[in-house]
Amino acid sequence: MAEDNNQSGGANGQAAGQQDKPQVQFALQRIYVKDLSFEAPNSPAVFQQPFKPKVGLDLNTTHQKVGEELYEVVIKVTAQVTHSEEGTTSFLAEIEQAGLFRIGGIEGAQLDHTLGAFCPNVLFPYARECIDNLVNRGGFPPLMLAPVNFEAIYAQKKQREAQQQGEQATQ
Repeated sequence: MAEDNNQSGGANGQAAGQQDKPQVQFALQRIYVKDLSFEAPNSPAVFQQPFKPKVGLDLNTTHQKVGEELYEVVIKVTAQVTHSEEGTTSFLAEIEQAGLFRIGGIEGAQLDHTLGAFCPNVLFPYARECIDNLVNRGGFPPLMLAPVNFEAIYAQKKQREAQQQGEQATQ
């Protein structure tokens, strides 16, 4: 019986210890388009020649705290397609896809990682679909953007920051 009491006491001790830790909360509150733009500056002439696209893609993420445990994360995707031989712009599509995330019980580097990599991974499929739809409505063939590894982008960003700090420390 003594063993039974120790086991239940251990279980209660674990439960009490778990209550002391802050509970991790992560909830997507809303996904929305913050800004959207499409330009086809050389239309209709661009439709009168063979479509030989050269795609330039720019991707950027930002985040900010907007309330108690509430963060806005924004992915800005700019796709500029030019004629590969002439260099004229066929179209320019740009979106700022945003999301509101309620995040609690996460702090420091783990919070930064969540906002810089995990949340953009949630938002990117929405930005991809919107760009594809926008380009199609502009009269062009679909522009299916490849998936993006935000984990790798975040790791590269952190590596650059560490290098810059190292260079500043040696100066």
